[in-house]
Amino acid sequence: MRSGQWQGPVADADADISVLATRESFKGRVWNVRSDTFIFAGDTVTRDYVAHPGGVGVIALDDDDQVLLIRQYRHPVGRYLFEPPAGLLDVEGESALVAVQRELLEEAGYVAEQWWVLVDLLNSPGGSSETFRTFLARGLTRVARDYEATAEEREMPIAWVPLDQARDLVLAGELQNPTAVSGVLAAWVSRSLGWSNLRPADAPWPIHDRVVRTGHSRTT
Repeated sequence: MRSGQWQGPVADADADISVLATRESFKGRVWNVRSDTFIFAGDTVTRDYVAHPGGVGVIALDDDDQVLLIRQYRHPVGRYLFEPPAGLLDVEGESALVAVQRELLEEAGYVAEQWWVLVDLLNSPGGSSETFRTFLARGLTRVARDYEATAEEREMPIAWVPLDQARDLVLAGELQNPTAVSGVLAAWVSRSLGWSNLRPADAPWPIHDRVVRTGHSRTT
């Protein structure tokens, strides 16, 4: 046996760490920055992190298994990125499913008949409390939308990309948005398994609930 080798199940698990002190050092329009002091393995440590409300996105596939992607400018990296429709959980009382349905309509002008949970991820757990859930949507219909776009959202053209091509673009480093990377690969793998591993659209999301309950997220 290798020294220091983990003996338990390989699955993420909650940690009950008591926070001694917390300080909000920045309050932004979308997220805040906090500093928490706590004891871990006998050491007193302080960690700064982004308190994030969480987010949702959707891999929307048409009848030919083409992925709906949106070209959007992202200022922190100074690039136009192709991304699935996505948004923040910043409407009080709104469920993840309702939020992602709203984003698909507002950003792309589509509604979908079938919804499933595709994959959950923590976008940057070393420095952010963001929890993210990506859904799969099928049975798409183009509809009129009553939504006034502003700023970067004024210019967001849509591209339809075959799922196999989207997979290749991810692996070639041509698509780097985390929702696109994880969602496209998860959808491609799930399709190869006959979609047998999809979860119901209202499947529990315990990590998001815990982050909210423990006060690590930014509340609306």
